[in-house]
Amino acid sequence: MLTPDDFDFHLPPELIAQHPAAKRTASRLLEVSEETLHDRRFPDLLPLIQPGDLLVFNDTRVIRARLFGYKESGGRIEAMIERIVDARHAIAQIRASKSPKAGCRIVLEDAIALTVIGRTGEQDEFFALELAGDGDLWALIEAHGRLPLPPYIAHAAESEDEARYQTVFARHPGAVAAPTAGLHFDETLLGQIVERGAEIAWLTLHVGAGTFQPVRVAKLSEHRMHSERFDIPPATVAAIARTRARGGKVIAVGTTSLRALEAAAQAGELRAGPAETEIFITPGYRFRVVDRLLTNFHLPRSTLLMLVSAFAGTDTIRAAYRHAIAGRYRFFSYGDAMLLSLRQT
Repeated sequence: MLTPDDFDFHLPPELIAQHPAAKRTASRLLEVSEETLHDRRFPDLLPLIQPGDLLVFNDTRVIRARLFGYKESGGRIEAMIERIVDARHAIAQIRASKSPKAGCRIVLEDAIALTVIGRTGEQDEFFALELAGDGDLWALIEAHGRLPLPPYIAHAAESEDEARYQTVFARHPGAVAAPTAGLHFDETLLGQIVERGAEIAWLTLHVGAGTFQPVRVAKLSEHRMHSERFDIPPATVAAIARTRARGGKVIAVGTTSLRALEAAAQAGELRAGPAETEIFITPGYRFRVVDRLLTNFHLPRSTLLMLVSAFAGTDTIRAAYRHAIAGRYRFFSYGDAMLLSLRQT
């Protein structure tokens, strides 16, 4: 039986990309199959896509979810918004010397007054918050919050990050982390994909902060994922049906796109519409929708490393990561990419 230790590896710290490549398409691409590994540049993705294939992108937009402030009773805090529930309510992680209790008032960025309603989440890891005054939380957080760079990026968000930690097709705000496989695409490459005879489709999954959390339990079956919202348009379901009919392949751009598609097909048939998912994909999972996956390199012991191992094969992913480390690939959100094919069983 696989344990979290089977998904651990040593990564030299200098391989963690702290800044994006000079331009979006300037990253490297590792083409991975069960038999071979091919070192490529990201624009080499284009000839690997066949006419009749379909690429599915996640068009979520990262919100300015990181805020600093204080408790009115005293003490500094840092808040990371996990989800804006509606115009007056949010769920957040809060770091403080003493955790705020229900009824406590907090003020973020000297501009947003909130009341702590209580704890929430599978392990009470989040705080439910309510706006204490007038206004709209969406607008207030966008006006006063800060871009929530991942914990392994050592610098505070700069103007470069404001532009490059969003995809060029980001439309629907709600994520607290970028769908990083999509960061490699620019408008020119998107146009070239269509010119090649492939289709492009969209879905929205709002990535939560749980995407960075390692698995801390001894048994994978005991791990519980944070719930994430997604929405698959009917047009995307129809595009997948057309792709299947003509013999093309469905290529998920990012693990977020894959998770949404596989979650929406849990009952057997792919369903359009909004939903929530806590899907945890580990080796042994039977994939229903996706044939190929474009993804970045993932954190040790993470659920996403387990997902790609389920998709391409555990031994294949171990070999790919050894190759990438030896070849000095750049890792994580601002790093390089892999193109994986579904393991044949």
